[in-house]
Amino acid sequence: MTETPDLWVSAPIRRCLVPDADGLNPRILADFRALGPHDFDRRTHLIDGRYENLYLDRGRFPALEPVLTQALACAGRILEMPPGALRCGFWFNAMGPGQSTSEHTHDENDELLSAVYYVEAPEGSGDLVLYDGPLKIRVPPEAGVLLFFPPDLPHAVEPNRSGRPRLSIGINFGPRPRP
Repeated sequence: MTETPDLWVSAPIRRCLVPDADGLNPRILADFRALGPHDFDRRTHLIDGRYENLYLDRGRFPALEPVLTQALACAGRILEMPPGALRCGFWFNAMGPGQSTSEHTHDENDELLSAVYYVEAPEGSGDLVLYDGPLKIRVPPEAGVLLFFPPDLPHAVEPNRSGRPRLSIGINFGPRPRP
């Protein structure tokens, strides 16, 4: 008899709330909308005319600082590491009506944990789909929520059927380099 490995990995998925998200998100959204295509340090994953990942230096977007601080604190608790031992990289993902994000992972470097933060998430703007072995876990986006998951967990975003834009921030956490 041949044994086969379990296909269901039962991935740990955690949720963390950002204090004062109702006050922070409008500022983040307004600052993001004021940016033009040439304001980004880097844009990657050009699919159907849209760059899925839009990168900015952390210092150029001060409205995001409370979110990243909370994300590091939550990641530290999840990973049982001091937040100061972690670094985080982030990017914006702006999805217009009809747009989606294809299946992918974040395990390209030394990531220990990944997260998504929802800035603007109208109802019907596309669930996050996590592929945990044969299971599909659908998580509706919710503004003000940080959702954490393993970087090697395949995931995608369903099409935005809301008729309004959706803005999220992807975050990867890894060990801070030693001096």
